[in-house]
Amino acid sequence: MRASLLGLCLMLTACTSHSSLPPWFDALGRFPIHSVTVHNQRIAYLDVGQGPPVLLLHGFGGSMWQWEHQQAALSGHFRVITPDLIGAGLSDKPDIEYRPDQLLEFLVGFMDTLQIPQASVVGNSMGAGLAIGLALDHPTRVSTLILIDGLPAHVMEHLASPSLRRALTTNAPSWLVSFGNWLFGSLMLESTLREFVYDPALLTPAVLDRSNRNRQRPGLFRALLTVGTNLPLWEQHFAPRIGSITHRTLILWGEEDRVFPLPAGDSLHRTIAGSTFVRIPKSGHIPQWERPDLVNQELITFLRP
Repeated sequence: MRASLLGLCLMLTACTSHSSLPPWFDALGRFPIHSVTVHNQRIAYLDVGQGPPVLLLHGFGGSMWQWEHQQAALSGHFRVITPDLIGAGLSDKPDIEYRPDQLLEFLVGFMDTLQIPQASVVGNSMGAGLAIGLALDHPTRVSTLILIDGLPAHVMEHLASPSLRRALTTNAPSWLVSFGNWLFGSLMLESTLREFVYDPALLTPAVLDRSNRNRQRPGLFRALLTVGTNLPLWEQHFAPRIGSITHRTLILWGEEDRVFPLPAGDSLHRTIAGSTFVRIPKSGHIPQWERPDLVNQELITFLRP
């Protein structure tokens, strides 16, 4: 019995390299899903519109779905590229350490493969942390920097979400977390999302179903759990240098963010000299999804030459 349970858990955490991709991203519009191979791993992404490239980076546990309201709105002005980052969504989840430097290697390799020498980079939550890392270690690859609800220095001091704090500090092995998620995850999903979203009416059955399917992707939790392990590396290598960012920077923050409350945004704004700080009312941790009307207007205004 014990061996059977272990075998089941290993299957749940196995990597699904090069499993079939759905042909379409169905949100407010219908967009084809593309993929490229970067360092022998598949990266799934959306690529819509023409013009100056804009790269949209999702946060911890997220996927390209967090940018569904930006595809049509921004693609009328820019080339909008939205990847599922390595270890997330429809992209591969290889057995690597997911250190910040590895995530940057995949991001730079992704840009190289798509022949994008430079882009405006927009990151939400921990995607903002990756955008900060790109601006610091590869400054010529970033033309304009936009950070949405993340990522401040001293992350754990600012972090208010109980669910995310547990995820980042757990000592449980990934197979056990995956097995627990398989058994009980759907029961906890809505309460967890309520920490991220201000208006619970937005958590429709369709949204919950989509989130539930995303969390069930094999290999996801093993990749996610490494983020907490590697957070000290981000704090050591990137956080002390945030003040040296010289890119034109916009910081957007949900006024009702219960993951990184508003003082975290104020702190990031004070650290990056010359940055523009905009508060998004009636919004939680993912304002580009919750208040796209306001966020898209700010993005287009800031990104236009």
